Amino acid sequence: MKTKIRLKKKILKNLGAKVKYFRNLKGISQETLAFQIGVDRTYIGAIEQGTRSPSVYCLFIIANALNISLSELFNITIE
Repeated sequence: MKTKIRLKKKILKNLGAKVKYFRNLKGISQETLAFQIGVDRTYIGAIEQGTRSPSVYCLFIIANALNISLSELFNITIE
C-alpha cells in the first residue's frame, strides 16, 4: 500500500510541476490562472505543490487556459 501512496505523490508532484512550468512559460500568475478557470488561487498552488489531486475536468480547463493539450500535461516521467 505504501508503494501506491508514494507513486501517487510522485505523479501529483510531477503533474503540478508541469502546470507550474506551463503557467510560468505563459507568464501568468497563479491568481490569474485561478480567475480564468474559476477556482481559488490557493487551489492552483496546491496543485502545483502536488498536494491536491485535481479532476480530469479541472485539468482539461487548466490545459485550455494555458493553450496546451492534456497530453502535454500528462507527459510526465516517474523515477
